[in-house]
Amino acid sequence: MTADDSFGRLDDDDYPAYTMGRAAEMLGTTQGFLRAIGEHRLITPLRSPGGHRRYSRYQLRVAARARELVDQGTPIEAACRIVVLEDQLEEARRVNADPGRSAEQANPPAAA
Repeated sequence: MTADDSFGRLDDDDYPAYTMGRAAEMLGTTQGFLRAIGEHRLITPLRSPGGHRRYSRYQLRVAARARELVDQGTPIEAACRIVVLEDQLEEARRVNADPGRSAEQANPPAAA
């Protein structure tokens, strides 16, 4: 991998660029919170070659939403479920906003 390849990943929302410590610091939470939402399968961090958890920007946004709900008094398992349902609802809205896309996915063209 060249330096140019590495810099290109900085814009990738799914690139696991953040260590657990840095992620917790950015979210203003504890590493235990990140482990807990992982145990509830809200996010699954990737692992570095040394086995350390690494988080992407997308995962940090998801974790931040869960933290917001927990801070409002929602139990962590319920917060994780709410975030999953919110994500599913957003995806359904995207699909419904483009009816042609959903029809193509349901009935892909036959191979020639």
